[in-house]
Amino acid sequence: MSEANQPLWYDTAVIKRFPQLERDLEVDVCIVGGGMTGLTAAYILKKAGKTVALVEMNRVGHGETGHTSAHLTEMLDIDFTTLISDFGEDGARLVLGSVRDSIDTIEKNISDLGVDCGFQRVTGWQFTEKRAQIDDIEREADAAAKLGSQVELANEMPWDRKVARALKFENQAQFQPLQYLAALAKTIDGDGSHIFENTRMMKVDEGEPCLVTTDRGSIKARDVIIASNVPVTNKFFLQTKIASYRTYCIAIREKDPRDLKALYWDLDDPYHYVRSAEFNGVPHIIIGGADHKTGQEEHTLLHYRKLEDWAHERFNVDQVTHRWSGQVVEPVDGLPFIGRNSLSDHTYVATGYSGTGLTFGTVAAMLMTDLILGNENPWAEIYQATRVKPFASVKDYLKENIDYPTHLISDRLSPAQESDTHSLKENQGAIVRIGGKKVAAYRDPHGELHVMSPVCPHMGCYVHWNEAEISWDCPCHGARFDAKGHLLHGPAVTDLKSEEYDENAPMIPERYEHPLRPEDPFSPPIATFRTCPLKPT
Repeated sequence: MSEANQPLWYDTAVIKRFPQLERDLEVDVCIVGGGMTGLTAAYILKKAGKTVALVEMNRVGHGETGHTSAHLTEMLDIDFTTLISDFGEDGARLVLGSVRDSIDTIEKNISDLGVDCGFQRVTGWQFTEKRAQIDDIEREADAAAKLGSQVELANEMPWDRKVARALKFENQAQFQPLQYLAALAKTIDGDGSHIFENTRMMKVDEGEPCLVTTDRGSIKARDVIIASNVPVTNKFFLQTKIASYRTYCIAIREKDPRDLKALYWDLDDPYHYVRSAEFNGVPHIIIGGADHKTGQEEHTLLHYRKLEDWAHERFNVDQVTHRWSGQVVEPVDGLPFIGRNSLSDHTYVATGYSGTGLTFGTVAAMLMTDLILGNENPWAEIYQATRVKPFASVKDYLKENIDYPTHLISDRLSPAQESDTHSLKENQGAIVRIGGKKVAAYRDPHGELHVMSPVCPHMGCYVHWNEAEISWDCPCHGARFDAKGHLLHGPAVTDLKSEEYDENAPMIPERYEHPLRPEDPFSPPIATFRTCPLKPT
């Protein structure tokens, strides 16, 4: 991620640093991933008397949990009408009950830990500004009421924005997620339990005990939880049932700052979501949305511009103080996959949280720890990681899975972007052909050129350059790498392979004019390089 694109949470929380794994060890449970799911699971298990080793590839809290907008709501990305249709009223009630329990659990943990992380119970508002969507809001009101939600239809909201129709949800919540994770992490390390940062899991061997191999050593454990946002241990069974999307956030300061004291989300596709947060003692407004499939947008900076334009139409914007993006994993049938991994007895996975990762991450931690501890859990069947719901998901299954064969073939057949690497400006990357071979090339801020294979080590697709985050993103399964090829996000577990090169090889530059206005302080220079063209899918 570029230094300009940092979440507001990074500036208002400090999580202590943890060491790398430096020796082999044995514990009751090994957890892979230091975000909401992993730390909550570790907290629960340690309280239950288990020893835990949590390994995090980068820094605790600095993965997808640190890139959320931190809404805590029972409103899901799958609408209630579809939820009832696909899973039945009883199933839908279980889902809503689990999400409500997760918010209550977060609130209780905050109270038990005595942490000040800005937790507030607030009202949630789903709204539309379009008369054509009034019926959709009213159908959702009927479905929500059927499931026992405290809802109320309205024609206006506390946020003084004219709406066509709104649906009010009581007893939702918001907080500062990294301050919460910092408090959880403090309780885990010690007394036979450990947290290790900058330690990358390479593979898990199921057995008695299981063996987790990392790039720093090995950990033996009776049970293993994969809480890494995507199932890095499951290349086929789960990968075909999920899809990765980038979602964008901006934090704005108004000319007359105010606290909205509520959560808001509209019915647009992709939808917008809004909340308040305090920064340097001043109320800010966080606005998110503008989602797209990972690795499948050429002009990613335009998605920040879309949010800024939307904000300027609705708020008295003084300044955009922060902007960042995150990775959302969409499940094919609308609900997360949580439970035992395919063909496993002691390895547990959780993925597919959609846009409600903090609530579902807590649900996942509660469910997986119950399975490990031998406790009955009423949600186990509906979230089962091995489930297949053909009637609920066959259309989306086919749509999402066409990306892999399409990009695997088309990116190899597409002409390379033939560019003179001497013309590649600082902080720019491109797929180029050097000596008859396609490579991913990046010139860093010091002018040094870095060349690597464009082949994602997960399943062989070509990565694409992301100009907004200064990264290489895979369009097939969402793996991401920094500009120099180091892994940022699974399902890959290794870096892009470095390549030798001759920078003096003759090439022809191919340029386009950057679509953003030149004075945009976040924009790279106007002359930049086009990545390989995407084929329609």
